[in-house]
This record gives sequence, C-alpha cells and structure tokens, in this order.
Amino acid sequence: MKKTLFAILIFSSLFSVAQTKKDSINTYKKRVLEAPEIDILMSYYHQDGDHSSVGGGIGDESLDDITPTIVITLPLNDDDVLTIDAGLSAYTSASSSNINPFNNSGASRGGDDDDEDDEEEGEGGGDYTPSPSTTKGSPWVASSGASRSDELYSFSLDYSHSSDSRDFIWGIHTAYSQEYDYNSIGFGGSIAQLFNQKNTEISLKTQVYLDQWKPIYPTELHEFSLYGDNFLNSGYFSGMTVLDESGNASTQYYPNQFSVINDKKRNSYSASVSFSQIISKRMQASLFFDLIYQEGLLSTPYHRIHFADKPNYYIGTASDIPNYTSRQNQGVFRLSDNIERLPGTRLKTPFGARINYYISETLKLRTYYRYYSDDWGITSHTASIELPIKLSQSFTLSPSYRYYQQTAANWFAPFETHLSTEKYYTSDHDLANFQSNQWGIGLSYTDIFTQRKIYKFGLKNINLKYSHYNRSDGLKANIVSFGVKFVFE
Repeated sequence: MKKTLFAILIFSSLFSVAQTKKDSINTYKKRVLEAPEIDILMSYYHQDGDHSSVGGGIGDESLDDITPTIVITLPLNDDDVLTIDAGLSAYTSASSSNINPFNNSGASRGGDDDDEDDEEEGEGGGDYTPSPSTTKGSPWVASSGASRSDELYSFSLDYSHSSDSRDFIWGIHTAYSQEYDYNSIGFGGSIAQLFNQKNTEISLKTQVYLDQWKPIYPTELHEFSLYGDNFLNSGYFSGMTVLDESGNASTQYYPNQFSVINDKKRNSYSASVSFSQIISKRMQASLFFDLIYQEGLLSTPYHRIHFADKPNYYIGTASDIPNYTSRQNQGVFRLSDNIERLPGTRLKTPFGARINYYISETLKLRTYYRYYSDDWGITSHTASIELPIKLSQSFTLSPSYRYYQQTAANWFAPFETHLSTEKYYTSDHDLANFQSNQWGIGLSYTDIFTQRKIYKFGLKNINLKYSHYNRSDGLKANIVSFGVKFVFE
C-alpha cells in the first residue's frame, strides 16, 4: 500500500509540473497529430518443445496463439492525443491442457479451490466419473480438457499533452487485462523534455500493475487439498488405480508437502529513464535504464515439481512407465509431489542502448543491446540488428537478427532433480540457462499520399514480418505478424 501511495504522489507531481509549465510562444503551431489513425494488427505464433513446466520440466510444449489488435489514435485538439488499444490473445496449449491430463475429462478448469465448497467446480471436480480401466494421460499427449485453450483480453488508454513549443510532453496510461485465472490493472505516467533544438531528449516513465491470480492446481494436488488423508478414495480418485514405479497398484501416494496458496496478488512497480541524442545527420543513439520491483505470487500454481528423493507414482498404462520421459510414452502420467515455489519478491535492473545509422538513401542500420540482471540470479544479454533496405519509394525490405543468452535462476533444476528439503524450486525452462537465435524478414509498404482509400480512411502503410526462433534447449517457434494503418480524412 505504501508503494502504491508513493507512485500516486509521483504521478501527481509529474502532472502538476506539466500543468504549470507555460510557453510564451504565440506563433502558429502545428498539430501534434493531424488526423485520427487506426492500426489493425494481427500475429500468429506457433511453438514446439520438450520441456513443459506443467509436466515438471518434461512434456509437449506445442502452442498456437492468434493475437488480433486494434489501435485508435485520436487528436483531441492541437496539443492532446488519446490512444485506445484493444486486443485479444486466443491460444491453444498442449502444456496447460495437462493441468488435468487424465482421460481428457475436461475437468481441469476450476475455480478458486481453497475450500470444500468448491468441490464440484475445481480441477478434477465436476460430475465426470472416470473409468479406472481406461483412465490414462501422458505429458506428450494434449488433453482435450477446458484448460487446453484460453483467451487473454486487454484494453489500454494513453493520453499525452505537448507544450506549445513541442519540447515538453507529459502523459498518463491505464490498462486492464484478463484471462481465466489472472487479471491485471495498470496505471502510470510519463514526462519527456526535448532541448538543444530538439536534438536531445530525456524521458521518465513510471508504471504500476496490480494483478490478481485465481489459482488453478494440478488435478492430483487439488483433490489432496480437498479431501486430505482420504483423497485416494474420494472425488476424482474414487475407484482409481495409482501405480508405483514398478507398475503395481499402490495406496502410498501422499503429497504432504503441498499446501494451497494464500497470497494471490502480484504487484509490479517500474521506473524507466531514457536519454536520446541526434549525434549527426546520419546517426542517432539512445540509452535507457529500468528499475522493476515485483511482489506477491511470482510462481505459477499449476507448474508441477517432481522430487528426486520421493518415490514415483502414476496413473495410466504400466507398460509406458519405463519410457516416461520419451515421446513413446502415450499412456501414463506421473503424479506431482508439489508445485513450483519461488520467492515473493523480485528486483530487475535492465539497461541498454540503441544506435541507428543512415548509411545511404537505400540502406539503414538499426542496432540494439540490453543487459539484464535480477536478484534471482539471472543475468542476460540481448543484441539485435536490423537492415532496412529501401527497394523503392513505397517498399522497404527489413532483414533482422536477434541473439539472446541468459544464466539460470538460483532455484532452477531440470525434471526430477530438486530435493524435497529445498525451500524454493522450479523446473520452468524459461528460468534455465540457454541461448537463442531469431531470424526475421519484414516487408513494408508506405502510401505517402494515402491515395488508396476505404470510405474516408486513407491507407498509410502495410507491414508484414516473419520470424523464426530457435532455443538451445530445443524450443522452436515461428511468428507471422501483419499490420495496416489507415488515416481518417
């Protein structure tokens, strides 16, 4: 609460400074934005990998995501601009489908399962009664349950005001997003000062995000939280056969280290300072530094953990147990010992630079570098280069390359290597040591005079880009993005 009040005081101070800043110039001023603009954006993302976090570090990571977005930018007067951004991210995930992998029951999308009143709605709950003789699952086979797909809805408003001389800009930002188990409310403010005949710019941006989880747990742990000592004879597991690592029926599975999550908040506070300088007619450079602090539930409730010092228990086909970590396993799923546990705070401190260089009328160079570190033990380096090539007055081809490398978080370990005596643990390979490469090619079309029109909207530009992503742990992805901008006339 103190941090939120502190952020509000910062924003109030920024706005007060902006409103008291006057410009004595009374000559004609050009509008910040001449006419309303509409951006229609769409992207498609597909990935494949072998390290599902829901499976405790192994399993199918196949995911498809479609993201339509519309951005409307409105000039309110000569000085003020309002930007409205509304988007949808609709995805299908083999990994999250296995929150409940058993027999494709569709029962894995439950509510807030902290008490027995939620028994009929939680993961593994509902009115589905599995057949012990046919129930099976595999980290390599996607369940058809409700958790296989979800939608993220997002909406944001940005307002900016420019001084008469256009050398001082302040703005405010609000945002809201929601998916089935998560929602986020954000707000922030920014100021930018230009001087040295607008060749130099210094800006400050602050943001606060107040997020809330609706925890969803793996089916076996959800049932344990509901029924306690008698969970193998109750609810979803009533009449179910649990197998030991030899494939024999067992009643010994007991995940006693698991407990439900009480703190369901995740708050993030960030401040960013940037400095931009036009060095010459051909070169521009900028520097930035960010400070990000997070607190609350920073782990993911449905990420399984399998301890190396605990016996293994399964549901499914006994003959698949020897091949459990292989894609040959099509019929057995290992029951988890606990869920991912991570510290309740995190401090991130990235900084970096951009340099853009105008080589010739047909070729530009854009470079980017960022160094990142946090108090979880992760450090990373990101470097990218883009070479826009002007093919004609209207068409530009832009090949690009991005390299990324990071060290592992202090509490990361692969599948079945954590010990039950540890305080924090994760097998999420996004927190592992890895390197990645991304190649891309983009094509843009610019209609300088907006000659092509749809009703009263003139076409300003069209952008199409394809990228291929390859990570050292085997994760591969392809991304196609498309955007078109219209200007209202």
